[in-house]
Amino acid sequence: MSDSSDSKSSVQLPADCSIGAIRGIHETIREAFSRQQQLEIDCSGVDKADVTSIQLLLSTTKTGKAEGRKVVLTAFSQTFRNVLRRAGFVSDEIIDHHFHQ
Repeated sequence: MSDSSDSKSSVQLPADCSIGAIRGIHETIREAFSRQQQLEIDCSGVDKADVTSIQLLLSTTKTGKAEGRKVVLTAFSQTFRNVLRRAGFVSDEIIDHHFHQ
């Protein structure tokens, strides 16, 4: 995780975003979000994910929207896109609507 000089914080998701790792990921995102007004989450390195990671990221983006804060997800790995599709986000248009990139 790295911080820039403005009010944006960046989080690099780990390779394992499955249920076994989600508690630590939640804490990392919560900590970064508490320090900055804008949060960027890089999803490029995800190679193991399940519905819990999708739930966490949806919750994060909805919380950000409700608080007037910007949450941006970047560089979805193919693995993460496949999990999104299996969870019912069947097209890139739907993915982009729910997960701002």
